[in-house]
Amino acid sequence: MKPTYHYTTVLEALEDLKEKGFTYDFNIHQDDIKTNPHKYEVKHVYRYEGDADPDEESVVYGITSDSGEKGVFVAGFSANSDNDAALVLEKLCIESSGQCKL
Repeated sequence: MKPTYHYTTVLEALEDLKEKGFTYDFNIHQDDIKTNPHKYEVKHVYRYEGDADPDEESVVYGITSDSGEKGVFVAGFSANSDNDAALVLEKLCIESSGQCKL
């Protein structure tokens, strides 16, 4: 399944994903995403860009794991951002769809 891309606020993205059953917080388990990326699939990507400040850019991933969990991962994307789990999810998104541009 190709990921779905929505451009909205982070709060609206989290609320929408929660309504779709994505309730698990993958930010707490980001080490597993980094070490076992094959266990995860990106289903939704919500990207939010700040109006004036690039440091306000963020992305919300709706992901599933092979153990059945549906949840979210939220990451900031600024010039200073160093989030290895977010980079893994971006790579998964690109590999799964061939069209993901984050």
